[in-house]
Amino acid sequence: MNTGVKITAYAAALAATFGAAYGVGTGVGPVEEPEKAGHGEHAAAPAPSKSAAADGHAGHEGTAPADAPAAADAPGGLQVSEGGYTLAMETPVPAAGRSTLKFSVKDAAGRKVTAFTTEHGKELHFIVASRDLNTFRHLHPVKAADGTWSVLADLPRAGGYKAFADFKPAAPGARGITLGVDLSVPGAYTPKPLPAVAPTSTVDGYQVRLGGTLNPGKAGELRLTVTRAGRPVTDLEPYLGAYGHLVALRDGDLAYLHVHPNEGGPGPDVSFTATAPSAGTYRLFLDFQHEGKVRTAAFTVTAGATGAGSEPGGKAPAPATGGATHDAGDHAHG
Repeated sequence: MNTGVKITAYAAALAATFGAAYGVGTGVGPVEEPEKAGHGEHAAAPAPSKSAAADGHAGHEGTAPADAPAAADAPGGLQVSEGGYTLAMETPVPAAGRSTLKFSVKDAAGRKVTAFTTEHGKELHFIVASRDLNTFRHLHPVKAADGTWSVLADLPRAGGYKAFADFKPAAPGARGITLGVDLSVPGAYTPKPLPAVAPTSTVDGYQVRLGGTLNPGKAGELRLTVTRAGRPVTDLEPYLGAYGHLVALRDGDLAYLHVHPNEGGPGPDVSFTATAPSAGTYRLFLDFQHEGKVRTAAFTVTAGATGAGSEPGGKAPAPATGGATHDAGDHAHG
């Protein structure tokens, strides 16, 4: 079993409101990818505010004062602007189905930022999720010379979505930031219920079992074990510099938590250590690559319950037989 290295929590002014937010760690050992210098016409002049984490992306963990272990600044993705940077969508009302999303990151002067620091193989990580957390898209947009990003996305249903941009400007003193913006897909809309809590997710013939705990204000290990046809998968492939990427979104406001494994080999276990910003229900999306294809396993978990797969109120889920297995559903990459 691989054991994740502890990611410590940090705190800031909104101590009464939120718990710790999260950092993007680095893949280790043979899966490291070289950092590339940012390019383009300019980086934004102002440095992000001191509310950002000491390193990594906004909403990522630093060090917490001893007297406030569960306190933090707002988790990532809850603001469209932070530290002088704004996520500007040029296509805020995309059509249902396949359409092109366009956006930019603007600095305090309203200029499009063109220079970013490459982290985990990309200058910018872009996530789109439906408000009911049934649709999840991990996309890889392309940047034009003027700083406009574009990507083809398949948003299958009408309704509300949220887009997240996770990036670090290539500017002196710049720190990682996660910004979020709302999208609206027009048409008749009926929200789907949140998928039930279950310890196992099935995607493309792979079974991923979730173990461990997700605790508000307290670090705990999340361990995801990948199998296929009952056999452990021990040859997971590097994806963006790591053997697994984990995104968690809080039900209700879609607060964004983005964590990478800090140690371990190519399966079957991928381990993370994380602290929930609050009690409540979360959707976890694990990206892993095998045989040249990236797949996403999704889970509903309750922070503050007995285990990561616990139901509201602390009730443990049934064993992973039949009805305890969740189909990963509408989750894709682009």
